[in-house]
Amino acid sequence: MTPFDERFTEFLLESGALKFGDFMLKSGRQSPYFINAGAFNDGRKIATLGAFYAEKITSAMADGTLPKDIATIFGPAYKGIPLAVSTAIALTSMHGMEVGYTFDRKEKKDHGDGGILVGTPLKDGMKVLLVDDVMTAGTAVREVVPKLKSAANVDIVGLVLSVDRMEKTKDSDMSAVKSVEQEFGFPVLSIANVREIFAAASRMVTTDGKPLLGDDIKERADTYLAKYGA
Repeated sequence: MTPFDERFTEFLLESGALKFGDFMLKSGRQSPYFINAGAFNDGRKIATLGAFYAEKITSAMADGTLPKDIATIFGPAYKGIPLAVSTAIALTSMHGMEVGYTFDRKEKKDHGDGGILVGTPLKDGMKVLLVDDVMTAGTAVREVVPKLKSAANVDIVGLVLSVDRMEKTKDSDMSAVKSVEQEFGFPVLSIANVREIFAAASRMVTTDGKPLLGDDIKERADTYLAKYGA
């Protein structure tokens, strides 16, 4: 079987979600690579992505990092919504787990059933697992945790990302992932981190047999991670 990080890297490339080149990030940093969660734009791609999340989650359950009795998968609006739904489907259909999904509205609904949360209702003591795409500063987590806690006294057991960029925040030498773990006390896991992705990509070749990553991209990636990596 192809190693997990290689399978995931191949999927990112095939989906057009992972690109190498020259990209200006929201943070203002000039990056030699870019990961676009918006590329998972059809049923096959989002189903495959959900399967990767489910595989990571069940592996973390097996080694004790995550509990086995998670009640619902929470995805912050908007990008987290399809992640929560596809992950819950994959956990149920592929791993036999009974798990719900929940997401938030950007604005509170004042008609119909009302409220700011959609999906599996939250209850005191319920174990909730967060999912998101790529963490830059941890802003989404800091916004949704108070929403969840105000709805019910839930137990947030962790956060699973698609990719950990492994970059330090603007205010410290600590990565965004480590900062969130320290602040909230739950584990933050990723399907793959950027170093694993680059290692996998460096072993791949194009259809005409040339290395997927040229020396220029490798050098720029090494320079970027040396400057911003945590």
